[in-house]
Amino acid sequence: MAWWKAWMEQEGVTVKGSPHFNPEPDAEALYTAMKGIGTNEQAIIDVLTRRSNMQRQQIARSFKAQFGKDLTETLQSELSGKFERLMVALMYPPYRYEAKELHEAMKGLGTKEGVIIEILASRTKNHLREIMKAYEADYRSSLEEDIQADTSGYLERILVCLLQGSRDDVSGFVDPGQAVQDAQDLYAAGEKIHGTDEMKFITILCTRSATHLLRVFEEYESIAGKSIEDSIKSETHGSLEEAMLTVVKCTRNLHSYFAERLYYALKGAGTRDGTLIRNIVSRSEIDLNLIKCQFTKMYGKTLGSMIEEDTSGDYRNALLNLVGSSA
Repeated sequence: MAWWKAWMEQEGVTVKGSPHFNPEPDAEALYTAMKGIGTNEQAIIDVLTRRSNMQRQQIARSFKAQFGKDLTETLQSELSGKFERLMVALMYPPYRYEAKELHEAMKGLGTKEGVIIEILASRTKNHLREIMKAYEADYRSSLEEDIQADTSGYLERILVCLLQGSRDDVSGFVDPGQAVQDAQDLYAAGEKIHGTDEMKFITILCTRSATHLLRVFEEYESIAGKSIEDSIKSETHGSLEEAMLTVVKCTRNLHSYFAERLYYALKGAGTRDGTLIRNIVSRSEIDLNLIKCQFTKMYGKTLGSMIEEDTSGDYRNALLNLVGSSA
């Protein structure tokens, strides 16, 4: 059954890389595109958006060996704006890229809680472990300690709890009695009392497996007469509410969650380019095709058509290449 798993994994992928790959001509093409006056942006798009991340790392090594220059730094000096941000994002190995996004969400004044919540609530235990390693290697600092220093209260507690990655039991086993008990505990911690026992919500949402939580949500609805989402909205607010709702959304349907993130990044006045770039780059070699299907189901239009309407120029062309055909 290994072939079936590999095929299914490929089904979700929009960027599969080049089957007849050779890094040397790709590195040469990029060097030629950026040397002298003016830059051939289309040549850069043609190479970087049609190679897998692993292939891009080999191109970067070949570029350095042939021309004595760092490819990422050269891109940064030749490109600008959103297009530069997207091309540079493609050059980071996946875990280092997500570590960078987390670091940037916390540095300077103010914290982008939404970015931290998105990454921590949607990644697997193993994925989070690799991000933590990459973060420590690149920033000589502990991701957990930086989150603790940058957030406070129940938001800090839920983020640290998510970072522990204790909810990844994929055995599929659900103890019906425990599910009922959890649902009753959630009801007792929220709807049943004046005020809210936030730690009870955090503990159950962050330490139970997805299959178990789905059963808990069903039981909760039959006890409380309302969905867990509605209870979270009435019992909490701000970033803590967003974090809890994100855990619920990722538990119910991960692809729907990312489809919603992409939709709201494109909808209305102005584009949330950080969200758009991060989610397209980080999911393009995992499940972006599945996210695209969910996007069309939920919003009645394709992700590609919204990118067409909302972006322009080289930035748009590169995004559309990453999103893939019949986007």
